[in-house]
Order: sequence, then C-alpha cells, then structure tokens
Amino acid sequence: MTISVKKAFLVLLSISFAITTTSCKKKKLTEVVEVPLPTKEEKMTLGSPEDVIANEGAFSLVKIPYKYDALSPNIDAMTMQVHYSRHYLTYTNNLNKALAGTDLESLPIEELHKKLDMSNADLRNNLGGYYNHSLYFEIITPKGQGKPKDSLASAIDRDFGSFENFKTQFSDAANKQFGSGWAWLVVDKTGKLQVTSTPNQDNPLMPKQVISGTPILAIDVWEHAYYLSYQNKRKNYIDNFYKIIDWKKVSEKFDAAIKK
Repeated sequence: MTISVKKAFLVLLSISFAITTTSCKKKKLTEVVEVPLPTKEEKMTLGSPEDVIANEGAFSLVKIPYKYDALSPNIDAMTMQVHYSRHYLTYTNNLNKALAGTDLESLPIEELHKKLDMSNADLRNNLGGYYNHSLYFEIITPKGQGKPKDSLASAIDRDFGSFENFKTQFSDAANKQFGSGWAWLVVDKTGKLQVTSTPNQDNPLMPKQVISGTPILAIDVWEHAYYLSYQNKRKNYIDNFYKIIDWKKVSEKFDAAIKK
C-alpha cells in the first residue's frame, strides 16, 4: 500500500502534536519523532505492524493482529502506522532505557505506577505513554462488537443507568479534555465503574489523580491519534471510536479488575 505525498505532508504537520520526551538540560517536553517528507515523485509505503519490535528491555509492544488499514475508515492506515510504529514504539524504548539497570526494572507495570515519583517528568511521561498506548491498542479491533455483554453490561447499567448514559459521559470526558490527553473507564477500589480524563500521558493508576482506579477502556485524544482523518473534528473521531471497541477484551479486563 502507498500513501500520496500530500498525505505524507499532513503526517509531517501532525506530528508536532505528538510524542514528547524530556530533554536533559531544560526538563522541557520536546518532539522526538521525525517523518521525512518524500520528494514530489516519491510515495510513502506502509509497513506491517508485525515488523515493529521494541529494543530489548523490561517491556514489549502489544501486538496488533491486523494490518494498519484494517480500522479504516474509522482510523486511517497512515495514522495507525505513525501511531503504532513511531509514537508507541518510542515510548516503549524510552521506558526500557529509563528502567535499565535500576531496581524498578523487574517490577510489574502497575507496581511501577504506585511507586512513581510524579516529579520525575521523564519516567512519568514514558511510563504513561507505554501503559496508555498498550491499553489503547489492546482494546481496538476491526471487528467492534457494538455493546458490552454479561457482567460488564450489567455493571454499566448499574453505575451509569444505561449504556447510552455511559457513552454520553465517556464522550463528554474525551471532548472536554483540554489539549492532549486521554479519557478512561476505570474500576475504582470499591468495584464501581467511573469515567475520568487525564492530561498528557497521565493515567488513573498514577498517584494524586482526581479519580483513581484500574483502567479497562481508554481513548487517546492526542491529535496524532486522529488528525489526518478528522483534523480539528475530535467529536467525529470519538463518535466513530465506539465502532472499533473490542468489548470482549474490555470485559475481560473488567472481570480481572473486580477480582483484585
């Protein structure tokens, strides 16, 4: 599959809203991903998610069992490739590098969140970037199921009144998240489902969150997740996101969370 020069140029523009990491000198978030602009005669060729492998370390990429174009038209192929093979990969490599040779390297991902020093901007950004994207890519699928079933469906009715009420709250949280960030469906410590949002790469597992809990569903509202297809129409991206949710996977995460 090939992508036109015009499309590639949009990729180059859109990455200014994308991955950030911390510079050593100024502790300022700066861009680290670059996509070269093809010449007029060239076209950009899409690769395969199977070929994307993180550097050796504590954590690896979640594998997506479909091609980059499988979620189209809800998420276009170029967005998926840049999101997965550039942004997600970079967060993974940066996290592994930050943990290498430290006492934190052997800890499970949730324990790393519990022990996180929120003033450590480098670890905070890359830990969140890895975890958040791992969950995101786990719960999207070309074969969206429309609605949850069984225990998760019952819990949504219990805690939100109906599935439609949940969708309204979740969409509202995603739409109103100022700038870059995420919206979440979490299971709190009492077993109740709650909707929340976080800025940048923060998430509800980190200390000092307004709503804490175990995330089971996430939507990425950084512009790199949708800008090529939707430009400034974040609401349209959110509306179409429901068509690609793997509710079976989300239900499995819900059942695991309430057993803890």
